[in-house]
Amino acid sequence: VRQKNSAEYLSESPIQFGQINPNIASNFINTLHQDLVLSFPPGFPPSCSPSVPLPFTMSHGTTTLAFIFQGGVIAAADTRSSCNGLVACPASQKILPVHSHLVGTTSGTSADCALWKRILARELRLYQLRHGRRLSTAGAAKLLAHMLHPFKGTELCVAATLCGWDGGERPSLYYVCSDGTRLQGELFSVGSGSPYAYSVLDGGVRWGLTVEEATSLARQAVYRATHRDAYSGNCVDVYHITSKGWALKTLPCKEETIYKQDPETLPPSHLR
Repeated sequence: VRQKNSAEYLSESPIQFGQINPNIASNFINTLHQDLVLSFPPGFPPSCSPSVPLPFTMSHGTTTLAFIFQGGVIAAADTRSSCNGLVACPASQKILPVHSHLVGTTSGTSADCALWKRILARELRLYQLRHGRRLSTAGAAKLLAHMLHPFKGTELCVAATLCGWDGGERPSLYYVCSDGTRLQGELFSVGSGSPYAYSVLDGGVRWGLTVEEATSLARQAVYRATHRDAYSGNCVDVYHITSKGWALKTLPCKEETIYKQDPETLPPSHLR
């Protein structure tokens, strides 16, 4: 049996990624449609159904960031899941590990992000079993963008930053959106609090940062964004990705720990 190369694998349509056979799917849908037509009386269902408005606007937001430095990739995010004016979950996990050397920061609808993370993890594992090696971060970003593109214009809301290490000397960082956008870079911040996070990152990110400095900078950027963005808050999760894999930086959630090393940066309210 001939093995498929990466180009052929990534050029397949989303329905062929081990999900369902298109011929079987069309026959099944036609049979199901005929059964439904025979089971309902004439004139049912009506040609149009009235739309039911939502009880309130499903507004949501977040603050996620990732950047590359000499020690690998740092990814950070807050843990608040919000729905309009309601804090739906104060301990949501917005940085999702995909495999041992790849994590993704997620912004958008929590259910959509969790679902597509599972789909991406499955496809990357199948690729590894078929070819005996992991797909690169660039390939994973292209695969995810290719699978999300057919849903452009729908209510699907996924914005992910893939942070990985492919075995070379430098890590990789890609931004993928549900409209099919795919960008490569060294610094990304996504979410409603990203403008405030960029104000901290633009003045502090540099290639020569140590691991401790990069971790502290990422936590400060997310925390300061939560001060200004009502949809972001609670704790800050920080992941560090290196050639040995990803590691979760478990740190206290108290805001005072962010300024412990530099008391001069305390807000005025803390100096009274």
